[in-house]
Amino acid sequence: MSRGGSNRACILTAMDARPWLVEVGRRLRQLNLEAVLIGNAAAALQGAPVTTVDFDFLFRKTPRNVRKLKALARALDATILRPYYPASDLYRIVRERDGLQLDFMVTIHGVRSFEGLRARALTIEIDGVSMLVASLADIVRSKKAARRPRDRAVLEILEKSLEEAAEQEARARRRRVRK
Repeated sequence: MSRGGSNRACILTAMDARPWLVEVGRRLRQLNLEAVLIGNAAAALQGAPVTTVDFDFLFRKTPRNVRKLKALARALDATILRPYYPASDLYRIVRERDGLQLDFMVTIHGVRSFEGLRARALTIEIDGVSMLVASLADIVRSKKAARRPRDRAVLEILEKSLEEAAEQEARARRRRVRK
């Protein structure tokens, strides 16, 4: 399933995230590293009026995928770190020259498994590069479960975006039925 739209293009232009997402998406594909974009960046790609300074991904932690993460950092001319945060198994990739920051997590609050999140994810294409993006419902569920102040601060916006998306989908279904 591919989604596009003027909201997404506007948000990406304002954030100037398109070049980073295209570069990261291409590298993920080259390395065959399956990861799902989560968090505010994923919500913004679906039209939610939110911003972020980094890109968060959920991935399956295996020795092979950890090697792929290291290769991703090298390919991006970046450094991979294991910060000491309350979140377990967080791998951060940072590129100093332009501030690119990617966080790869093994678990997130409110989501039982990588496989479930991936199954519900959307495939969004950006300049010819496909990326798996967590559904808005999963993003909302995760932020509610995390209960962090920064997550609670955007919940109302994300819930409204989720409602609007559901209304648009219902209108589209009604139009298809009429035809």
